[in-house]
Amino acid sequence: MGLQLIEAAIPSPVPGIKPGLANVITLVALLALGWRAAVAVTLLRVVGASLLMGTLVSPGFWLSLAGGLGALGILGILAGFYPRHLGPVGLAVAAALAHTCGQFLFAWAVIIPHPQLPWLLPPLLLAALLTGLVTGILTASVLADPRIRPYVRDRSSTPAG
Repeated sequence: MGLQLIEAAIPSPVPGIKPGLANVITLVALLALGWRAAVAVTLLRVVGASLLMGTLVSPGFWLSLAGGLGALGILGILAGFYPRHLGPVGLAVAAALAHTCGQFLFAWAVIIPHPQLPWLLPPLLLAALLTGLVTGILTASVLADPRIRPYVRDRSSTPAG
């Protein structure tokens, strides 16, 4: 929640584009503690930060929830490919792209159903790609920390949990 609150305070040159640093925590939770922990972290972060910012059930809350659910959806599908086929950077990029798609689809369907809105999707996806790379690199460095490493699940021999 703290990272999300910090990101909310950082001015953005383009509305809707944030670094997604709080997603590092979701990825670490997924890879160290499993699927249920990642879902809990995401939902607590979205609801808790919205409560603290006074934006619960505002459009920003619903956009954040739609993005979080999109990211969780793709992470649920791809987590089984970790670590043999996908690393933290690949998972982070996929999650960032899905987060952006989830937010975009919600915005287009509910908030701004304008026919020209899809023209914004390519630059938003490019931003998601770049921020996903950054969060993936940060996630990899957190997971490489010797204090965290013993807690990271080895998914190459066990099903995702």
